Amino acid sequence: GLPFYNAEAYLADAIKSVFAQTHTNWELILVDDGSTDRSLEIAQSVDDPRVRVYSDGQNKRLAARLNEITRLARYDLLARMDADDMMCRRRIEKQVRVLEAHPQVDLVTTGVCSLRDNGEPAGVRCVPEGHRLVPTQLLEGKSGIVHASLLGRRDWFLRNPYDEGLERSQDTNLWVKSHAKNDLSIHFMNEPLYYYREDGNVTIEKLLLSYKIGRRMILRNATKGYPFADVAKAYLSTLAKSAVASLLSRVGRMDIIRERRNTGDMSATETKSIRDEIRLITTQTDISILEI
Repeated sequence: GLPFYNAEAYLADAIKSVFAQTHTNWELILVDDGSTDRSLEIAQSVDDPRVRVYSDGQNKRLAARLNEITRLARYDLLARMDADDMMCRRRIEKQVRVLEAHPQVDLVTTGVCSLRDNGEPAGVRCVPEGHRLVPTQLLEGKSGIVHASLLGRRDWFLRNPYDEGLERSQDTNLWVKSHAKNDLSIHFMNEPLYYYREDGNVTIEKLLLSYKIGRRMILRNATKGYPFADVAKAYLSTLAKSAVASLLSRVGRMDIIRERRNTGDMSATETKSIRDEIRLITTQTDISILEI
């Protein structure tokens, strides 16, 4: 499932990374959220029976589109990705294998390779081997779940819809709510199988809005299943994050926040491997698609 809004610069590469998957038994659901650029034209240019494109001309925002994709999906497993990202060619194959081996697990998430807007690898973020969910970290948005890298059972997404009233932090809200009702069984893969462009995603406006929504979510959705001390700690943590982000913005050092996200150093061999992977994805000829 791939929702998009004004993503003409990167949408073709995102779609190519689906076609590059070693797991080939898939359908691709492309849902336009009222784009005003050529994104819809790009999506509609893909001529393959496995691809379905939907557009109603409205801007309903991400949560509504993700719920829509859940309803439209025809198969038992549902994978997420964002329109400006790419994924490793073996991502779906490896995640499907995990769910087949662990029928009690509903969701699988992977690590991330952070990309510059020009596609250059900037660093990796992966949870340690054996990572487990910690309630306090869920509330603070530090769960280790990479939302756009999720592959899960469609039944789980039907049981746990996104809150369409939220402009941001729909994912954190979903983890908190589903954990509170004991319905968050997830497996963590510590491989960077998702390639995430995030240069433009770390802005003071987006961060402050996310922290504000996070505090509202803590007060509204963490009323059961979480110790009071954890709730209080998470609430105070978001206040502190807002203060730090505001200070860094005032002194022109938002780059510090961007760089802190990628604590995993990449060797020359790893960097070359991901560069080669991205080249194979973006230059493949198995798909005819409009290029901007």
